[in-house]
Amino acid sequence: MSRQVRETGLLGRRLWYYWSWILAATVAFGLLWVAFGMLGNSWLQLIVAASLGVLATQFGFLGHDAAHRQIFTSARCNTWTARLLATLFVGMSHSWWRSKHNRHHGAPNQEGRDPDIGPGVIAFTRAAAARRTRGVPGWFTRHQGWLFFPLLTLEGINLHLASVRPLLTAGASRQQRTEATLVLLRLAAYVAVVVSLLPPGKAAAFLGLQAAVLGVCLGGSFAPNHKGMPIVPPEARIDFLRRQVLMSRNVRGGPLVDIAMGGLNYQIEHHLFPSMPRPNLRFVQPLVRDYCARHEVTYTEVALLESYRIVIDYLNHVGLRARTPFDCPLAGQLRG
Repeated sequence: MSRQVRETGLLGRRLWYYWSWILAATVAFGLLWVAFGMLGNSWLQLIVAASLGVLATQFGFLGHDAAHRQIFTSARCNTWTARLLATLFVGMSHSWWRSKHNRHHGAPNQEGRDPDIGPGVIAFTRAAAARRTRGVPGWFTRHQGWLFFPLLTLEGINLHLASVRPLLTAGASRQQRTEATLVLLRLAAYVAVVVSLLPPGKAAAFLGLQAAVLGVCLGGSFAPNHKGMPIVPPEARIDFLRRQVLMSRNVRGGPLVDIAMGGLNYQIEHHLFPSMPRPNLRFVQPLVRDYCARHEVTYTEVALLESYRIVIDYLNHVGLRARTPFDCPLAGQLRG
């Protein structure tokens, strides 16, 4: 009985936390659109655009937590909450993101398995950088650390495009096509509202700034978690603890960082306990840190600005590293 009481209390606090955030974000969303209507043809609309970008990021974090079944005990309620938050408030397909994110959680930073370090504009591995040594691609790869954060301004648009791509992809499931249609309708309605009130120049600036802020806020929250941590070869076999801890990095900084990063600054704990509600991660952190120390598993935690410095340095030199992917703390621990 006492266990049931404790569990009921934890459930109540969890629901209170998440519903408070969802309600506050929804009210803020409505107020921003009221401000948009009142300001009319004004460059002050850019403040509304930037605020919408920040708010969409918070909705994205809430959708992420629901997708990990952190909010409700019912899987169905979590799924529909994640789907509605993603499609209506962020403009992103829940099914597309979930498939990609689940693969990342299963094999963080492992070549050929983690889509977050797969082929793309940025070369995240030595193998990818080795194919881009000459000409413009070579120059870009040698400077991609400095270009990474400016490129994040395009990540919001990339998320929208990836989410509607199932409409043009053969073999896409009915669910994927349905979500892609909803995202497309949401984006079309959003653009129509902005264009109906603002002249072309201001409308373009509004839409571009909102998407850029969304991309930077999301990318700035996800990048410190794994970039610059060990890259795992495709054939490597690692136990669950080391797979999740050694390839992840925590970011310290207090309540403001907790909010700005949506709890993803507790990345190690999140990877070990992906369904644990966000507000509980900070309480379990000391236990995880002590456990890793007892078992001689390196637990990495740095300040926010230091994490960005590490990401920039790693990306600028990813093709020049003389060490193998298992050099850094991973090698010694796996040999032991």
